[in-house]
Amino acid sequence: MPAPAHAGGAGVVSCGVVIVTPLGDVFACRATGRGRWDLPKGLPEPGETPREAALREAAEEAGLILDPAHLADLGIHDYLPKKRLHLFGLRVAADAIDLARCRCRSTFVDARSGRVLPEVSGYAWQPLGRLDAWCGKNLSRVLAGIDQAALRRLPEIAGIGIIGS
Repeated sequence: MPAPAHAGGAGVVSCGVVIVTPLGDVFACRATGRGRWDLPKGLPEPGETPREAALREAAEEAGLILDPAHLADLGIHDYLPKKRLHLFGLRVAADAIDLARCRCRSTFVDARSGRVLPEVSGYAWQPLGRLDAWCGKNLSRVLAGIDQAALRRLPEIAGIGIIGS
């Protein structure tokens, strides 16, 4: 799948995974303390490739064990004025991920309470056809710009492992 053109804006590049089902749902994480849903994504660590960063973020934020060979490069997309997203796609069976077993392994210190909290507080399958109902406008724009037909052509993965399961 060719990488889409982008404006090449300055700033950081966050790496993540778009996991879709044949039913048109996308795996989403709810960032702790936020009302909107998001993708498992984050900044690469020094020396890490975008694919490695996307795999690590999926493992840290949801406990997902993904095979790098199954990830299709969806390219780099303009996201925020100083941030772009390098996304990778994966098509899975509707029951490939047991949401109840997903666990966040990364934390942050809450500025208000001083408590250490998980970065992610929940998981859900959200409809690609209703982006405005569950994600912010910038992520909605990025996901709407991804070639949906190309995602549907990816091989379907029957099951995804979860760390500790």
